[in-house]
Amino acid sequence: MTNHETTPDTAVSGVVFDFGGVLVDWDPFPAVAAGVGPEEAERFLAEFDFMSWNHEQDAGRAWHDALAELERTHPHFLPHGRAYGDNFGLSLPGAVPGTPQVLKELHAAGVPLLGLTNWPHEFFYGYAPEKFEFFHLFPDIVVSGTEKLAKPDPAIYHLAVERIGLPAERLVFIDDRQINVDAAIAVGMHGLLFTDADTLRADLVTLGLLP
Repeated sequence: MTNHETTPDTAVSGVVFDFGGVLVDWDPFPAVAAGVGPEEAERFLAEFDFMSWNHEQDAGRAWHDALAELERTHPHFLPHGRAYGDNFGLSLPGAVPGTPQVLKELHAAGVPLLGLTNWPHEFFYGYAPEKFEFFHLFPDIVVSGTEKLAKPDPAIYHLAVERIGLPAERLVFIDDRQINVDAAIAVGMHGLLFTDADTLRADLVTLGLLP
């Protein structure tokens, strides 16, 4: 459920969606394995702090700089990192079941929508909007790698509020990571921790956004 009490003065009227883990599945393993094999992919993801390294790309580090850093610190894993980039499309196996339909219902109801995603600039454009047609339901998408800001930095939430054009207290933010939800709440938004589409829809009904 939402982490804020809703009153008439703070009734939610807009929805801000995270993407990975909410609307689309993301798994780096198939992309890495396509280049170096499954055993090496498992070793890379087990022994290397992939998530921290990838977060720097989410926050705006260019891909060539990411590979240069990998070559400097873990040269034996450079082929693995290259494999991830070369086969990035394989890391997006499909949509999260049910959530795109919830998005379509919100769009049909005229609810203001915004995407707010931690995603490297080079790996968003040319991949996600082309593979997932429902991304085109968003009038605007804040891509962290493009803005060189990444959740849970408060600045990216303030940017999202500015871009959607509604006060923070009239927005609900949906993410599958509690740290990101908590950061949204800290800047005045409502927050929903995503677990599954049915629960999300029920929460949005409670907020008055869906019938």
